[in-house]
Amino acid sequence: MVNEECLVCGAPLEYLQEDEIMECALCHKKMASRTRCVKGHFVCDECHTSGMDSVMAVCLRSRSKDPIEIINLLMSQPFCHFHGPEHHVLVGSALLTAYRNAGGDIQLEEALVEMQKRGKGVPGGACGFWGSCGAGISTGMFVSILSKATPLTQETWGLSNQMTSKALDAIGKVGGPRCCKRNSYLAILTAIDFVKEHFGVQMEKPAVKCARSHDNNQCIGERCPFHCQ
Repeated sequence: MVNEECLVCGAPLEYLQEDEIMECALCHKKMASRTRCVKGHFVCDECHTSGMDSVMAVCLRSRSKDPIEIINLLMSQPFCHFHGPEHHVLVGSALLTAYRNAGGDIQLEEALVEMQKRGKGVPGGACGFWGSCGAGISTGMFVSILSKATPLTQETWGLSNQMTSKALDAIGKVGGPRCCKRNSYLAILTAIDFVKEHFGVQMEKPAVKCARSHDNNQCIGERCPFHCQ
């Protein structure tokens, strides 16, 4: 059985090599995109992430020091699809929450608002079209927010870029096709070790087993480090 992918009709998605002007099937805005379903439906990133305001409430209620536990809870919310740009916000949000709960010195609500602003700026499909998975980029945003990095800082600028690099390396070594769940887990596990080394805050790091592979039409099976039969 093929799982639904298009949010309008459930048909499989296709990715084009060049931008085309498309009209969102939900809000009817026109914009350039390379992603549509095989029946022609296009859904913009803003509509795809509708309902993500609940991230703030889930994170502010959490007392968990385990970012994997937190992101699994976020992935279970009605707004979260199997694949999509929402993960570009969820990775950093789960890490910020666990970091605070593990003793990290941040104002969580303010940090989550900033994470949502930055994460929404990374479009769907960046993993393939930019060569930079949004889950990996989200870890760099996380480190940038907690360390107050800017383009003019020295050490924190470097740490933010190192974090992104390490997360993308872990994601890239597994190979494609994309899986937003797998890449989110890889990015988070990499960030846990990085934060312990550079910031002295120990978040919990559990063993991860995927419980969602049956929902992924492109699951890589035993090649995935989280594969569970």
